Amino acid sequence: MQTAIEALQALKDAGRPERVLTTERFFKTYKGGYSEGDKFLCVSVPGTRLIAKTFKDLSLPEVEKLLHSEWHDARLLALIILVERYKKADDIERQEIYEFYMRNIMHVNNWDLVDTSADKIVGPYLENQPQKLKVLQKLARSKNLWERRVAMVATFAYIKKGSADTALIIAEDLLHDQHDLIQKAVGWMLREVGRRVDAGLLIEFLDHHAATMPRTTLRYAIEHFLPETRQHYLQLKGTIKS
Repeated sequence: MQTAIEALQALKDAGRPERVLTTERFFKTYKGGYSEGDKFLCVSVPGTRLIAKTFKDLSLPEVEKLLHSEWHDARLLALIILVERYKKADDIERQEIYEFYMRNIMHVNNWDLVDTSADKIVGPYLENQPQKLKVLQKLARSKNLWERRVAMVATFAYIKKGSADTALIIAEDLLHDQHDLIQKAVGWMLREVGRRVDAGLLIEFLDHHAATMPRTTLRYAIEHFLPETRQHYLQLKGTIKS
């Protein structure tokens, strides 16, 4: 039976120590940074996905050991394994994976870990659940930065299917969040509503909120607009002090 120790060793063998300092700066691992104290082996994402294929049958207790690892790469590996398993799972196993994810959500603790998994496990599982909005809004109101990002990114699952309602509700809940990683996530999802669902819904949202939303969120949301439309909303933002 494969073990988390073997999977971690595979990651260490594929690590690129010459990239550690650059990666630590990029992920802001310094004191007070959003990734303070995180540790990186610097395995490439394609390399991590290859290792995930080798260890795709790890038991959940072994996946949990990876998810609890001090190494960022191990947590990413665990989440990739879970995402790939979720795609092929039946309803019972999907519930098991979702509940496992939510029990261990405190270890989904960086933006890339959230973005790898939230719209592929949390969003799809909750899609037809009566508690969907309640769960996502509870996450959106969490004091934990990463839980709030999970709430927003999870809605990408619905946007990709042509539904914007949940995304717009969560975006409104998080609209005045002070952390730039949430502002970016909100702007990203708003942009995708405009691109994938209905540009009119995005314009309506911006007409109501552009003047008061964080500039980071606004810039992400209007990224694909024509220059004159972008300028219109940026000027509108300037009419009210943020």
